Amino acid sequence: MADFRLRREEVLDGEALKAMLEDSPARAAQAILIAAGEGLLEAQALLGQILLEGRGIEQDKTLARRWFEIAAQRGHLMARNMLGRCHEHGWGCVADPSVAAGHYRQAAEAGLDWAMYNLANLLATGRGVSENQPQALVLYWRAAELGHAKSMNLLGRYLEEGRFCPADPVAAAQWYRRSAEGGDFRGQFSHGCVLIADARIEEGLVWLRRALAGGNLNFLSVAVQTLQTARLTALSPLIEAYQARIQQMQKSP
Repeated sequence: MADFRLRREEVLDGEALKAMLEDSPARAAQAILIAAGEGLLEAQALLGQILLEGRGIEQDKTLARRWFEIAAQRGHLMARNMLGRCHEHGWGCVADPSVAAGHYRQAAEAGLDWAMYNLANLLATGRGVSENQPQALVLYWRAAELGHAKSMNLLGRYLEEGRFCPADPVAAAQWYRRSAEGGDFRGQFSHGCVLIADARIEEGLVWLRRALAGGNLNFLSVAVQTLQTARLTALSPLIEAYQARIQQMQKSP
């Protein structure tokens, strides 16, 4: 009984659940199930996440969406954002970006940076909503100011290109740097490219290698083309590394 009481104390603490999830996903899944049933809001949101990922528990996207919905109805902003993601991508439901936009908007208006970013993406591409680049820029900017690394990189892109705002390459470079330091691989690539263009080759290569380590296949495929257009001898080994990583990822199941 003593051991069971200790576990119940652990599972009723959201931070303990997150730490347990990193250390032992299967044990954490059992604890999260108990805590979600007890009504712990953070556990209900976490249960949606692990069901979506199949982390420590059998994957069930439909049930994941349901738990996100339960937590969202109780005011959990990230669960509301993830419910939007389910509707955007068709995870456990029929894909409907317009429904996703509604969930993103609710969470964004409540101050969640990830929801601002996701809503901005829909507005920038006209998926589920009418395309509205100026409003997308506003949302990226707000999210960036809250510390959202991916939004920082996209804000830098708008500023660099002068799209729907005055061009400001100095500010763009600053946002790229902050995005890179925040861990976004696209921001790392953007920052690295700015450094390379400024003849700070060695510094730039450091960030381009970090982008290589964290980037997905779609990103790497575009990035390697960008590097090739630079026609710098110093980039040749890095370009080969990008190409090798792309081939490795293409062969992976």
